[in-house]
Formats: sequence, C-alpha cells, structure tokens
Amino acid sequence: MFEHSIFSLPFIFIAMVVAADGWFGFYLLFMGVFAALSARNFAMGVNRYADRDIDAQNPRTATRPNVDGRLNAQTILLFIGVNAFIFVAVAYMINPLAFGLSIPILGVLGSYSYFKRFSSLAHIILGISLGLAPIAGVVAVSATIPLWSVLLSLGVIFWVAGFDLLYSLQDIDFDKEKGLHSIPSMYGAEATLFISAFFHGLSVIFWILFVWAAGLGIFAFIAAFGAGVVLGFEQKLVRRDFKQIDRAFFTVNGYLGIAFFVLIVLDRIVA
Repeated sequence: MFEHSIFSLPFIFIAMVVAADGWFGFYLLFMGVFAALSARNFAMGVNRYADRDIDAQNPRTATRPNVDGRLNAQTILLFIGVNAFIFVAVAYMINPLAFGLSIPILGVLGSYSYFKRFSSLAHIILGISLGLAPIAGVVAVSATIPLWSVLLSLGVIFWVAGFDLLYSLQDIDFDKEKGLHSIPSMYGAEATLFISAFFHGLSVIFWILFVWAAGLGIFAFIAAFGAGVVLGFEQKLVRRDFKQIDRAFFTVNGYLGIAFFVLIVLDRIVA
C-alpha cells in the first residue's frame, strides 16, 4: 500500500536535505525511494504473513488478500524475500554503514507484527520502525548519525506510536476477546487517548529540539510548531468521532509529513 510510505518518505528526505545542507543528488533520491518502498513492502509483507490467523477472525480485516484466498502464504513469503533483497542491495550501493545497518533494520521492521501477541509495546515498536527512516536518510548522505538526526527520529517514533494508538481503538473489543496486547485493550479508550496525546506532545518537543540542534531557521521552527497544531487537530478529530480514525490516520498524518518536508526545503533555500 503506497499510502503507508507517505509516513516515512518525507522524514527520510528531511534528514537527507539537512545532512546535505540542500540538494543531495538524483542518485541518492532514487536510492532513498527504493530503500523506503522495499523496507515498507517487507514490513507489510511480514505483517500480512504473521497476522493471517488474526486477520481472518477480525471483521475489519477479513477481506484482506492474505486471508480471502487472493494471496497464499508462499506468495507472501516470496514478496517478503524479494523486498528484503532489494533493501539490502540498495543499502550496499549507498555506503558501508548503510549496508551494515540493513539487516538489523529489517529485524526491527519484522518484529512489530509479533509484539502484540505478548506485549503492548507493539505501538512503540511500530514507532521505532518508522523512526529509523531519518537515521537511514542521514546515513545515506554522510555515513554518520549526528544528534539532530536522533532527535528527529525520536519525534517520528512518538508521532507514529501516538497515531497507531488512535488507529488501534478500532480493534479494542476484538483485541480484548482474542487476548492481544494492545494498549486500548489493556487500559481502555480514555487512557489510550491520553497516552496518544502525551506521545504527540513529546513528538513536537523532539522536533523543536531537532530544529535547534541542526541549526535550522524560521521555516523549520514553523514546521515543528505547525506539526503540533496538526496533531492537536488529529486528537480532536478522533475524540469527536471514532469513525474519523481512518481520516486522521491516513489524511492528516500524510499532510503533516509532506508539509514538514516542504518547510524544511524552504528553510534551506532561504538559509
């Protein structure tokens, strides 16, 4: 699902723009896109393979291709293997540090699908999975991991974990029935909304610290504070009507990442 990549791609390119202090070249542009899409495909493939039994029992997911007969287990495993190979090959063509980190990154991406079977930390693991994107971006450009990239990543981690908590509210009853370890099923909707809002608050703080640590300018600060406004709207949207969860998950978060990227580019242009 290409729309899922819209969460990580902007932050990969934000890190690359900041690391390169501007344009980083067409080669790294194409390599970044291939790496992001293959990593996301790998993660989604593992998720669909691991969750075949769960998805088949959940009315919300029972029509997914991994359980309705359109895709068999062998096809999904082939898809996973091909995308893992592409990701590692792309990392090899970027630089030695990227190549060295490629297998551990795939390990993190693949672990998310199994965490909810035994730990409510699954939401954080998903955040870490996408939070690796900015680290990957700066490694591609400079083969280093500076402090500002860690702060940017921490912002992404809590952003993703926060909106995954909202998304998981849709399955609160199902997760309780099946004994799955999500925060909504263990602590209830009100606690989940509070934790989600807290995580999003942390995101904004880390993004402000990222802008400061990277020595960026006014447009970058607008991006960080503007993200807080957008996340506040997202929280309000879900609290008003749980039927708006899909809109909050895909539309609002998609616009946030793109707007953040555009403002960082503007910041580098006028710097």
